Amino acid sequence: MIPQLLHTRPETPGKILALDVGDARIGVATCDPLGLTVRPLRTLRRRSRRQDFDALAQIYAEEEAGLVVCGLPLNMDGSEGPQARKARNWAARFARALRAIRGEPAPVVFWDERLSSFAADEWIAEAGPHAAGQDAIAAAVILRSFLEARRTGRIADYGRIDLPDV
Repeated sequence: MIPQLLHTRPETPGKILALDVGDARIGVATCDPLGLTVRPLRTLRRRSRRQDFDALAQIYAEEEAGLVVCGLPLNMDGSEGPQARKARNWAARFARALRAIRGEPAPVVFWDERLSSFAADEWIAEAGPHAAGQDAIAAAVILRSFLEARRTGRIADYGRIDLPDV
């Protein structure tokens, strides 16, 4: 899948929750309401789907986020493989769970996470280890990339989940 570039104005500022979803852990990062600074929050060890979704819904509420950016593990050629399909399915379930838990939907957008772990390793090499962990730093790298693209008005469309109100 080659994403289209959307030449639109940046969205309204607001806090964003970024997720780097893996089989064993989920990295979580956020930004300030203006989208200027990014910070790794924490790394969740995966347990059951319900426990993961409850924990993420709590973080979403605590951070007063208005959008979730979910890393999309594309192949190096930009195509989608089994891991990307797995991420899309997980995010769709999470969006439905978040709506059920909170009573209102939260938009979820996908963002290319290729090389985010490599960039997280570089971040750690430069700044030293972070208490939130490498997966949270990878989520911060994903969010930083998303925000930079949004700031320049050249954000790629990797897909979005918008559920209706209950």
